[in-house]
This record gives sequence, structure tokens and C-alpha cells, in this order.
Amino acid sequence: MASSGFARHYVDHAASSALRPSAAAAVRGAWEAVGNPSSLHASGRRARAILENAREQLADAVGALPAEVVFTSGGTEADNLVIAGGAGWGAGEGRPFVAASTVEHPAIAQSVRALGARAVWLGVDAEGLVTGAALDSLDERVAWASVMWVNNETGAVQPLGVVVEACRRAGVRVHSDAVQALGHLPVSFAASGLDAMTLSAHKVGGPVGVGALVVRRDAPLATVSHGGGQERTLRSGTVPVALAAGFAVAAAECVAALASERARLGALRARLAAGLTGAAGVRVNGPSGPGAVSPAICHVTVPGTRADDVLFLLDAAGIDCSTGSACTAGVHQPSDVLLAMGRSEADASASVRFSFGHATTVADVEAVLAAWPDAVARARAAYGPA
Repeated sequence: MASSGFARHYVDHAASSALRPSAAAAVRGAWEAVGNPSSLHASGRRARAILENAREQLADAVGALPAEVVFTSGGTEADNLVIAGGAGWGAGEGRPFVAASTVEHPAIAQSVRALGARAVWLGVDAEGLVTGAALDSLDERVAWASVMWVNNETGAVQPLGVVVEACRRAGVRVHSDAVQALGHLPVSFAASGLDAMTLSAHKVGGPVGVGALVVRRDAPLATVSHGGGQERTLRSGTVPVALAAGFAVAAAECVAALASERARLGALRARLAAGLTGAAGVRVNGPSGPGAVSPAICHVTVPGTRADDVLFLLDAAGIDCSTGSACTAGVHQPSDVLLAMGRSEADASASVRFSFGHATTVADVEAVLAAWPDAVARARAAYGPA
């Protein structure tokens, strides 16, 4: 319960989703098994069997081969591994540059930015989609390119087929952060043409602390994480068997329910978007065409406000939402995504994200709409004249 007496309504699943009961059960069951999966004794072999079963289950859920699944501590580590590993390989091959779109998650954006002069930025249009002109800039200098499947703020679905084709023409290996795609869009690694993609368990109702880099066996990545050589030497360290088991179960469950959940969440998003834009000047960000946006994300700009004010007022009314990515150490800054889309700094500082998951209900959406008019009016009054 909130301190104000309101029941909580959680609409921030893009930040972290509720743990699925099936995933919790899988974690508990695997935790009962003692043993390091790299050990050769019976207990180690039992742990290895649980781990490999999880690898196979996750691979099946995302259209990959089990050998292509590299478990990590989460999406951030997987993103860092592919950027650092891609840059390391490219430096020795005369392709020292790595490219990324200007609307990437901070895990990619900061990794590419750390390359300094070896970074190539792929611009986007007003809807946040990477442009053809940007893709045409890919050339023999570039080793790897990364364009996220679904934007974590606006929900924009990138034209991944076009991206992959452009990369192939330029001889560039291609990665996509698919963290926000899994469970909301059909995801098949084999069909995508990607060389690598990133997944994260806690965005689909799995446990926090585990993710995966799905990567083709022939994809050239330098090793940047040294140790015992686990996970194809790409990510050394003892794999958390119980977390991997929970991840695999959550992924399998969300993929099995994909068709019905897409329809259900899409209807909730449409209801929310219609209600939010009833307030003067409020507009939904991202593409509007069929299939062009995730059914699980609704991102709006509220002119004449500070996003933090709107967020705090909704929080007081029992609504859990976000001003954008939750991976920025709790410090709100103007949205880099909206700035890259050509929005003003004022608009980029006045945008709020609502996101859905398996536990979202109609009551959650109606609670947001009930609290919205007062929150917007009070936020505008605090900010000053619109």
C-alpha cells in the first residue's frame, strides 16, 4: 500500500516485471541442487544437466541453437560483451569502428561512446527509426553495428530486416538488443539474420541477475572477460544455474502466450493512449503504424511540465511508472532518445513511460487514467504557464 492509502498499480514492466510463479518454482528447485556445473563429480554433473536443459529451453524459445546461448549476468553485460568484443576483433582486422543507432539503451550507447573516435552513430527519423541514409554510411571501416529491436523508451520497432540487409552489403556483423522484444514480438534468432542479440530475464518475468547473449558460433568476438573459460570463453565465471533455470521457464512461458498477450496488451495500450491524450497537448511518441510499436510500451510527452513532477504526483496516487530508462542511476535527464528524434530539450524533459507485462490488468490502466488529469494539471501549475 502507498503511504497515501492508495493501492499500488505497477505499470513499469519495461524496467522490471513481476517474477512469474513458474520461474520462481524453477529457481527454488534448482537451488536445492548443490554443485558447480563445471565440476566433474556427480553433483557437478547434476548442476550441468540443469544448466544445459535451461540453455536448450531458452534456445528453443528464441529460435536459436543451444550452443548459441551464452548466459550472462543480464542485458547490460551482454551488450558490453558484444561491443567490446566486436571492437577488439575489428581492431585486428582493419575494421576498428563500431556503429550504433542514436536511440540505443545506455548499455550499448555508453559502450560505443567509450570507443571515442572509433564510434559511428546511425541517425534516426522523427519516429525514432534508423534512416536509410544512416545505414548507407556503413562501410569497410566498421566491424559490428548494433540497432535495438524495440526501443526501451518509446517502444518503436526498428526495421530489423532492412538493418541486417544493409550490414550484410557492407560486410558488417550485426547485433540487436532484443530485451524489450522478447515476449511482445515474435523473436527468432535464426530467422532474423542477426549475428548476435541480447536478452534479459527480469523483463519477461524471470529472475533479476541473469541474461543472455545469443551469438552465432562463427561470429567474430574478442574475449574481454577472462577466467575459467566458461560460456565459450566469452563470459568466464560460474554460471548461476538456478537463475538460468528461472530465465528459461519465463521465456518459454511468455513465448507460448505471445499471440494472446500481444492482443491483450495492445488493447490496454490503445485504451491508455486514448485516455492520456485527452489532456490538452499530450502526445504519444514513436511510430503509429500497424506493428510499428510494442504493445507493451506507451510513452507520452506532456508539454508544460517536468516529467519528475508528473512521476511524483502519480506515485503519490499509487501509480508506478517511469520517465524512461531505469538504468541511469535514478537521475533523470532529458531523454537522449527524444533528443535524437529531433525533439526539444523541454519535450525531452517532459515525457513519461508506461509499460505493461504479464501481470498488468485493466484496473491498472483505469487507475492511471483516473489519476492522470489531476497529475497533469498540478504538474503544469508547478511548472508555470505552458
